[in-house]
Amino acid sequence: MAQDLKIGIIGCGAIGKDHCRRIIQTVPGATVVAVSDYVAAAADETAALYGIRSFGNDCDGMIKDPEVEAVVITSIDPTHHDYVMKVLAEKKWCFCEKPLSQNAKDCEEIMAKELEIGKKMVQVGFMRRYDRGYAEMKRIIESGEIGRPILIKAAHRNVSQGPGFKTENGVTNVAIHELDICRWLLGEEYKDVQCVRVRQSANSNKGYDNPQVMLMRTQNDCFIDVEVQVADGYGYDIQCEVVCENGTVKLPDPYAVVRRSRPDVTKDPGETMPIMTDWKERFIEAYDIEMCEWVKSVHAGQLTGPSSWDGYVACVAGDALNASRGTSEFLPVKTIEKPELYK
Repeated sequence: MAQDLKIGIIGCGAIGKDHCRRIIQTVPGATVVAVSDYVAAAADETAALYGIRSFGNDCDGMIKDPEVEAVVITSIDPTHHDYVMKVLAEKKWCFCEKPLSQNAKDCEEIMAKELEIGKKMVQVGFMRRYDRGYAEMKRIIESGEIGRPILIKAAHRNVSQGPGFKTENGVTNVAIHELDICRWLLGEEYKDVQCVRVRQSANSNKGYDNPQVMLMRTQNDCFIDVEVQVADGYGYDIQCEVVCENGTVKLPDPYAVVRRSRPDVTKDPGETMPIMTDWKERFIEAYDIEMCEWVKSVHAGQLTGPSSWDGYVACVAGDALNASRGTSEFLPVKTIEKPELYK
């Protein structure tokens, strides 16, 4: 049996700590040997919890350490590109949480480095592809059982956002998941997109648009409507419905039992559904499957998950959405020619 893949983690915030726990406790064939963080104390605390090495804030040193065979990047978004490039310079495997970068040019630089190496070395953390609900939706769509897809209605609603959140982050940090999962479900690329400002919610008075509506059209004219709320006042709520020619397929609410009854009999309002407030809770199984599959593919020497190309396309579409805001126009999604490595 192959030895455990020795992983170093950059970033010990919420998702970094969760991935550290996940890899150590639930992912076969891998272990975490080191952690680092811009805030040294965060790395020290995580390392002490699991009895592993802390590199403090020396993230570059951890990347270069001979014991570290692969690197998981969960640091803040603006740092992703530079850390990915440093991992690729060492020719080590890399798992980078979304977004791959904050602009398309940096994504192209990452792909150019992979092309130079001659192998896909980077997987992007689009975990929804590993969610059982989305996977079943894709199976039904591809089966043709209910005809061709015509449009998608989706919603991404969060309870709140931390300090420093900006309107454009609603696209690049929140709707980035929809940008990936919709093209994955359809197997189609985007043609053009538009971001629309709508009536604003009283739950948001912090200087950013809330909600926003993002409209996308694919090359085959499938229409996608994504509502994004980053301060919805009630919970973490992810919705997706694909309307096909002969029926619809809708993402189920996870871990929920729908009860239909007469209120006078059960003293129940009729139909209830628990609402989650935490993304880790909603997608915990998807994260587990995602990380297990990544480690399995690294051992096989060939990555099978979302690639740098997928991260790049989401970034290009996001750039166009943000550029379209306030113009009342659909803007084209223009990508470079897809390299053979990613086909």
